[in-house]
Amino acid sequence: MTSDPFASPDQPAADAPATPPMGTPPPPPKSAVHLTRAAALWTALTLGFLILIVLLIFIAQNTESAEFAFLGWHWSLPLGVAILFAAVAGGLLTVAVGAVRMFQLRRAANRNLKGGV
Repeated sequence: MTSDPFASPDQPAADAPATPPMGTPPPPPKSAVHLTRAAALWTALTLGFLILIVLLIFIAQNTESAEFAFLGWHWSLPLGVAILFAAVAGGLLTVAVGAVRMFQLRRAANRNLKGGV
């Protein structure tokens, strides 16, 4: 029963919880266990090791040497090692750009906290 005098007795109140139709199982209860930093770290480590295994297989299968030239330098490396080197260099470049941006944002936040412009 609702306290709304204008509500129809045939229609449930708008704030009443909806009940599932007969024969449908109730929804599972929400988990009381939340994601922790340790669980996130464990997941990241596992994913990192899986990627490392895939990279090792890639390098082992691509051992044929390839000639490379860059700004007048010429050298020969196995193809898998060269691609891994390029990926690591790209990752380091991304980390460097991100670190500079974080430094800029921290500096701006410190200025705002001190009341400066």
